[in-house]
Amino acid sequence: MWRDMKAALWFTAALTLITGCLYPVAVTGLAQALFPRRANGSLVLRDGRVVGSDLIGQSFSGAEYFWSRPSGTTPPYNGGASSGSNLGPTNPALAERVAEAVKALRAAHGNGAIPVDLATASASGLDPDISPAAALYQVDRVARARGLSREIVEDLVRRSVEPRSFGLLGEPRVNVLRLNLALDDRTGPARHPR
Repeated sequence: MWRDMKAALWFTAALTLITGCLYPVAVTGLAQALFPRRANGSLVLRDGRVVGSDLIGQSFSGAEYFWSRPSGTTPPYNGGASSGSNLGPTNPALAERVAEAVKALRAAHGNGAIPVDLATASASGLDPDISPAAALYQVDRVARARGLSREIVEDLVRRSVEPRSFGLLGEPRVNVLRLNLALDDRTGPARHPR
């Protein structure tokens, strides 16, 4: 029995060393060498200061900015609390949350068809992107608040659309942080950035 225990302990120690130390160090080293920006969180810098990440959404509420999808985390866009809401389509809490989002969107934009991604959270609750339709839906509000023509803001949206990955994965999308930074580049930051 002692011989079997000794072999099991050596095997456990070897696997711990390989999978708990050597493999993570190798993968981290390769990621840092080959993809340093991605390995460090795809951070977005502005004037040498981190203003966000391409991977995690942010909450923008001012009329001068494009709004993100609702966040499914508390507080909003908390990367440490990423998870879906786990609310099913028949859950009254989900219906209430969507109704509140629709009410706020109608108050800001008037009646009309609201793109579904502006009223619902993504699976992770952290999605940094919205659909091109959701961005175009907000153009009039942002143009009025910024004192720009609709055409200029619409052109910024169209230039911000990212295509499907590799031409076939996912859907076209607009990164809200990048779009709002492009707006700031055009007219300067709004007085109330969020």
